[in-house]
Amino acid sequence: MKTRIIPALLLALLFAASCSHKEEKKAPQTPTVAVAEPLIDSVTLHKTFPGYLTASTSADVVARANGVIASINYTSGQKVAKGQVLFTLSNPKYQDDVRQAEAQLANAKAQRDYAAKHLEALNKAMAAEAVSRMDVISGQNDLRQAEAAVMTAQAALSTARTNMSYLTVRAPVSGTVSDNLLSVGNYVAGEESPVKLATVYDNSRLTATFSIEDSQFTDMIGTGTASGPLYTSVPINFSTPLPHSYTTDLFYTAPSVSRTTGTLEIKGHLDNTYGELRDGMYVTFDMPYGTEPRAILVKDASISTDQLGKYLYVVNDSNKVVYTPIKVGEIYRDSLRLVTSGLKPGDRYVTSALLTVRPGMKVNPKLVK
Repeated sequence: MKTRIIPALLLALLFAASCSHKEEKKAPQTPTVAVAEPLIDSVTLHKTFPGYLTASTSADVVARANGVIASINYTSGQKVAKGQVLFTLSNPKYQDDVRQAEAQLANAKAQRDYAAKHLEALNKAMAAEAVSRMDVISGQNDLRQAEAAVMTAQAALSTARTNMSYLTVRAPVSGTVSDNLLSVGNYVAGEESPVKLATVYDNSRLTATFSIEDSQFTDMIGTGTASGPLYTSVPINFSTPLPHSYTTDLFYTAPSVSRTTGTLEIKGHLDNTYGELRDGMYVTFDMPYGTEPRAILVKDASISTDQLGKYLYVVNDSNKVVYTPIKVGEIYRDSLRLVTSGLKPGDRYVTSALLTVRPGMKVNPKLVK
């Protein structure tokens, strides 16, 4: 009899423990989440414009002679000095042209020397009344023609030597040279039209260029004609952040508005102090245009994005999570984001555990700074 009572008691105890465990699971727990209030501060407002960088100095390396590329005397991407030999071409015709021009010059000089001696003899003969005045005049004319022939031959020789010098292609400016567009053995017809072989970029100083609508230009910069820069120390940002930060002083405004885009082109210079910048880089310009004395700022990492745009999770007075769409502006002090609408001073927004909270959830907010 006792043996039957003991199993029954065990079953009753197990059932009671199981019910107690289920009741514990059903008991709701209010999670604690970190929240913060927006920072209110005076900030300078900026508008972002896309632009690009170009080398302040760049020049194409071109072949101006006809010939076969005999050698390439540089490594792509290396720094070269102005006048440094980059390519050599081979064409015996130019050497032959020089020899022929030298021979023509020698012949012209011989003709001139003969005409000069002949005129001297005629002058002596006229003094002895052995020749007429007309013979002397004819001799003078022959000498002038011979001297002109010498000048023509000298010019022809200079041209031939210049053409032959084009077989040696040199760097037009100092800078970094690009890859060669043609390899050794290729024939180029540069005499008819110069053939591009490479490009040298001087990236030590670059020009930053962007475009702005004429109405925005008037609002942000004005219509004055100041002799100094339009703006100084305008921040420049890159799609991939660089180790160093860069700014530019804007110095140039296009004199006319583009009929195609309705924009004005603006330029500034910046020094490539650390060698990080390259011709053709795409950048953005942060142009200051005003001040917001009571800007609403939140931690940028707290902002989420869905198909409708940006939003925050805000905890209301009942400590429930509310999905709150917002509109945002620029980054401030690297980690804060300007909120232009959707949030009020004193609102509490969730700063962490963003993946675990959901709209309507009851939470225990813990205020953090």
